[in-house]
Amino acid sequence: MATLKEKRTCGQRCEDFGRFVWNSDTGAMFGRTPEKWVYISLYYVAFYVIMTGLFCLAIWTLMYTLDPYTPDYQDRLTSPGVMVWPPTYIEEDVILSYNLSDKTSQRKMSNCLSNFLKPYNDTSQQSNHNCTRGEYFKQEKFEAPHHTKYSCRFTQSMLGRCSGLDDPTFGYNGTTPCVIIKMNRIINFLPNNGTGMAPHLNCTILSGHENIDMMEYFPTNGTFDLSYFPYYGKLAQPTYVNPLVAVKFHLVKEREAKIQCRVVAHNIAYQDSYEPYQGKVVFLIKALK
Repeated sequence: MATLKEKRTCGQRCEDFGRFVWNSDTGAMFGRTPEKWVYISLYYVAFYVIMTGLFCLAIWTLMYTLDPYTPDYQDRLTSPGVMVWPPTYIEEDVILSYNLSDKTSQRKMSNCLSNFLKPYNDTSQQSNHNCTRGEYFKQEKFEAPHHTKYSCRFTQSMLGRCSGLDDPTFGYNGTTPCVIIKMNRIINFLPNNGTGMAPHLNCTILSGHENIDMMEYFPTNGTFDLSYFPYYGKLAQPTYVNPLVAVKFHLVKEREAKIQCRVVAHNIAYQDSYEPYQGKVVFLIKALK
């Protein structure tokens, strides 16, 4: 018959723990002699030094293969997105609404456009290149200062009656409001596959046809000039600005309409239901009274 194990007192247990911490008979500390602690410490130091070195080598190899000027993968950027200013989003819809009798709402819209156009003033654009219109501005080498490439000049005055220079309210003090359409950037993208045909903006009225008397485009014909393509990236072209097209709407009657503005080019898709802002933007514009 097995004998019951003798129950140890608290003092005996403390004595055993003290002997584990330091054993004067063998010179062991925490179960190992100082010599063994040195060996195991050296092992783990060497192990982690090697692992850290391998990790750093892997990161260095990865970074060495990356081009700082062009992303390796752009599979989701086959067609540029299109945005409208002033950008007043209500849930998933873009609604440009202002009140003809409320100066605050008018000022809110005009201030938004004024702030957006600050990088396009003559002073900011003075350092940019005066490019030849109607031609792609292709640059194989980094000939601009600080190992960069030149960017074409786009000034606020090119937006004509929607520039805000002659009319700081951008038409929001009446029934002729302006909106600005911007096409997002894609590195090395050539509209119309480099055929030499410039993309242009085409705005159509989806509803409220009777409430739009006329639409005006600035620059003329709503063209995104070819000289702003291709775009080489923020690092290569730090002073690049997107070409813009402004549209002035002449509102009548109920002063409300749903508009679709599409950038027309052979290689710009606009019918993808999963990408509502690809190649086009849909918005509602209305002037309340």
